[in-house]
Amino acid sequence: MFSVSCSHLVKHFAGVTPARDLCFEFEAGAITAIVGRSGCGKTTLLRMIAGLEAPESGSIAFTDRAGGSRGRRPVISMVFQEPRLFPWLTVRENIALAVRRKPAAEQRALVDETLETVGLSAAADKMPRELSGGMAQRVGMARALCRHPDILLLDEAFSALDALTREKLRAEFIEIASRRPMTTILVTHDVLEAVLLSRTVCRLEEGAFTQTWQVPAPYPRRLGQPGLARLADSILEAFFRTEENP
Repeated sequence: MFSVSCSHLVKHFAGVTPARDLCFEFEAGAITAIVGRSGCGKTTLLRMIAGLEAPESGSIAFTDRAGGSRGRRPVISMVFQEPRLFPWLTVRENIALAVRRKPAAEQRALVDETLETVGLSAAADKMPRELSGGMAQRVGMARALCRHPDILLLDEAFSALDALTREKLRAEFIEIASRRPMTTILVTHDVLEAVLLSRTVCRLEEGAFTQTWQVPAPYPRRLGQPGLARLADSILEAFFRTEENP
């Protein structure tokens, strides 16, 4: 499994600095959540890790902590807030786009496996217009998982869903992650989601990580578990204190 090391990252846009000498190592095989205000650089950091944006200076290194993949670049997948499905393709065809360069037989096997993993086998031939919001987002997640990623980047992947669907998909994701370990970086505005899903919660502020919290509770989690609600409150309180004392 790969860790992700960010070393002295710097990135500027007009009037905004989403990365200001940013240094951090994301633990191999764990879920790390990034929380912060809008515009603080969360999505930009994911895009730099994915190779969609380049830092102006600094570096991002991927290290295989098991030592079995020397020289191999990790497979990285990203899931966005919207499922971004092609409306003229079926569920199966949308997922297959992720492995389109594989031989046909291998491609079909990977898609079938992923459809079963995310509970979409019965919907394989449906069109996006026939799907609920939760099912569409599940297809987006399946497309990312089909590549068997070493690193999974989730950019507000559950935030557009209604509360019940969001809770269901979170639980399904934790079960998938337990069977298929990967290094996951979750960007979210939802502190409760961060506490329920991640091993480490990081606060990004003005292009740098200013605080981190460890979440030692076992999965699956509920806020009723000892200490979790208190931890979520303490993270929220840290934001309120900053607003009161700019």
